[in-house]
Amino acid sequence: MYNLMNPRYHDQKSRTLIYCRQPNLSLLKCSFKALKKFKTFTHPLSHYPFPQNIYTKTKSSQRTRIFSKNTHIGCVMDSGFLKMLRFNLVFMVLLCSWVCLCSGSVSYDHKAISINGQRKILISGSIHYPRSTPEMWPDLIQKAKEGGLDVIQTYVFWNGHEPQPGQYYFEDRYDLVKFIKLIKQAGLYVHLRVGPYACAEWNFGGFPVWLKYVPGISFRTDNGPFKAAMEKFTRHIVNMMKAERLYETQGGPIILSQIENEYGPLEYELGAPARAYTKWAAQMAVGLGTGVPWVMCKQDDAPDPVINTCNGFYCDYFSPNKNFKPKMWTEAWTGWFTEFGGAVPYRPAEDLAYSVAKFIQSGGSFINYYMYHGGTNFGRTAGGPFIATSYDYDAPLDEYGLKREAKWGHLKDLHRAIKLCEPALINGDPSIITLGNYQKAYVYKYKTGGCAAFLSNNNRAAYATVSFQNKRFNIPPWSISILPDCKNTVFNTARVGAQTALMKMMSAGSGFAWQSYNDQTESYDDNSFTTVGLLEQLNVTRDFSDYLWYMTDVRVGSNEGFLRSGKWPTLTVQSAGHALHVFINGQLSGTVYGSQENPKVTFNKPVNLRAGLNKISLLSIAVGLPNIGPHFETWNAGVLGPVVLYGMNEGKRDLTWQKWSYKVGLKGEALSIHSLSGSSSVEWIQGSLVTQRQPLTWYKTIFNAPNGNEPLALDMSSMGKGQIWINGQSIGRYWPAYKARGSCSTCSYAGYFDEKKCLKLGGTPYGISLVKRGVYSVCADIYEWQPSLMNYEMQASGKVTKPLRPKAHLSCSAGQKITSIKFASFGTPLGGCGRYSEGGCHAHNSYDAFNKLCVGQQSCTVPVTPEIFGGDPCPKVMKKLSVEALCS
Repeated sequence: MYNLMNPRYHDQKSRTLIYCRQPNLSLLKCSFKALKKFKTFTHPLSHYPFPQNIYTKTKSSQRTRIFSKNTHIGCVMDSGFLKMLRFNLVFMVLLCSWVCLCSGSVSYDHKAISINGQRKILISGSIHYPRSTPEMWPDLIQKAKEGGLDVIQTYVFWNGHEPQPGQYYFEDRYDLVKFIKLIKQAGLYVHLRVGPYACAEWNFGGFPVWLKYVPGISFRTDNGPFKAAMEKFTRHIVNMMKAERLYETQGGPIILSQIENEYGPLEYELGAPARAYTKWAAQMAVGLGTGVPWVMCKQDDAPDPVINTCNGFYCDYFSPNKNFKPKMWTEAWTGWFTEFGGAVPYRPAEDLAYSVAKFIQSGGSFINYYMYHGGTNFGRTAGGPFIATSYDYDAPLDEYGLKREAKWGHLKDLHRAIKLCEPALINGDPSIITLGNYQKAYVYKYKTGGCAAFLSNNNRAAYATVSFQNKRFNIPPWSISILPDCKNTVFNTARVGAQTALMKMMSAGSGFAWQSYNDQTESYDDNSFTTVGLLEQLNVTRDFSDYLWYMTDVRVGSNEGFLRSGKWPTLTVQSAGHALHVFINGQLSGTVYGSQENPKVTFNKPVNLRAGLNKISLLSIAVGLPNIGPHFETWNAGVLGPVVLYGMNEGKRDLTWQKWSYKVGLKGEALSIHSLSGSSSVEWIQGSLVTQRQPLTWYKTIFNAPNGNEPLALDMSSMGKGQIWINGQSIGRYWPAYKARGSCSTCSYAGYFDEKKCLKLGGTPYGISLVKRGVYSVCADIYEWQPSLMNYEMQASGKVTKPLRPKAHLSCSAGQKITSIKFASFGTPLGGCGRYSEGGCHAHNSYDAFNKLCVGQQSCTVPVTPEIFGGDPCPKVMKKLSVEALCS
């Protein structure tokens, strides 16, 4: 399912335009169903052109009401200059007092973060603003608050905000200031992870690709060009936050900031230059004077006063590097990301709650769920490579912004229990009492007489009955009971009180009327260039497209042995990834693709070359740029070679260092045919002639937005691989043909969790829409005098003395009938089923027999003989019959 949530998907008449590109031969029909959630928020004053939620048209009366609200204050200040002056003076004094009262301080000690001098146990959740739409933000933030969160945490995405050097973008889904102000309006705090390296399964880890081409740069180490660019962007973000008065010390919601991200493992690998870089980054960040603490996650040597924090599935074992710093967990992984070709991971709510309670009982005071709402990797923002468009992450709020029950409700109950213990947790240190082999009590007492206890059973298989405070407690396996008064259990992590909801996708309308356009598989134009040898893909595309054409010519002499033997030569192409289509003289010869674990690919197949000049066209496809690892500046993609032909007279022919021509992207991309304006620049095929199962095919359709306020999705399960646009805005990549690997079995919450423990293959049966699957069309390709088993058996039995003419047999599924003949040609037709065309020889009465014998029937048989098609259209030429009939 693919998210379509945005009001700009609608024009004035609430009609929506879909484009989907299908660059893979394995792609199935594009007649997918609109099944997605359709949220009817109205936002009359703003427009957000990025895809996710679709909303209904704004009414003018709503616009009027909002403007009247904005001007209402002015309407009451009209009773004379003196009265107005007196009002303004009072208003100014009150405003000043309000500002002074709302500004505050943020500090920390070994127990917790303190806001305005008050220690707090802080529950946080990650919501990445570009992975949802501005219309969704208020609802997501409110559900987070309702779920017991105090803080919203987000990365800042450098490549989204500075797509070109010095050119900044902070609009629509990237309106960071608006996002933070909405959090403030909800009464929550913000943890701003400036980075500016994000990782986050985001394209290139959040770095802009242009950064790779800064002279002399080396990423994330003691390198002058990199540090200069990083500091410039960090200062830009901090100065923007200051200008908008968004830090807590200014009356804003930002209480924490992060510099760098998960750098510790990389520092260990790179050594002294990396340690110098860590020290520099910390000093640079602190020197910016934000008035709030800075953190570094997974950075054991974070320089003071920066706080080092933990990321992982479990962090109870973690301790900060100084005893005056609080114990913080910046990423408690609620699930895991999904990759194309991979199963969908999920994390049981019981284990997630257990891990959080275990962290809190051991002295933790800040925990952030990564993710609380994962959202969608719109456009080409997914990294990896091979990270899927959905970034659902099995989060408490699902990809569409709906509550994932029981996880959301179970965590809400956990948060309530923790907050009941807060006075004891922030004022006392735990006494640890052993209750059994796997059982312990963590008891917090403070001077006023309060007490809170956590009773844990770390046994994965057995219940435990323990005695505590002269009472007996029964604790399930792998669970923690929380006692805010050291007497009564209010919550156990393995006992889910919240309801469970099984979600399903329901049909939201009828099928679409598609039009198609076939992109070019070989062409030279003003945008192509030629050079000797093979070029690295990113150096050419600069990531403006997933696609790069590598094109070269191969001349084959008439004396080549394979032309007589019929044994085609083998073409070997080695590529750094991530997927590759190979075209020989405009015809697809094969496709190979890698995986997240091994993105490199090798094409090694026989290819059909002819005498004379042959065109080899290699379409290299990137599926997101890597987001983690050292030396970003050295990463490669595309065809790096060698490219070799084997089976030639000379043995092998190395094509690596001959002349190659290059073209970035597809023709349809260059023409922007996915946009409302660019769509008219090409001729679209419609009706029964729409292309199916063809590589490099664009499809478009127009549909009316359905009624209702549910999120709207597109079910792309009938397709192979491609991208989707709604009214010119990119939804993202799809690849349902890349089937999930692994196994699916019952998953127990008990025992340590990792990303491969609990998997789902292909989703849940409740996500399958109730649709009928039937045959769309049937085809036959029969040559004159083509042998058949029936012919052989009859001759062998002596029932006939001479060969019989072959027959074309067509049959639709039971309950279907042949409704029309899409194509019929007796002669030398070209192409295959779904993409036939007439050749140089064609019997003009080819359709007649099929219209007479087949239309209206469930099945039919037509002899392949010249007489039935009006005579021989080209004597002494071997002919065949090609026919395609539509079934309904």
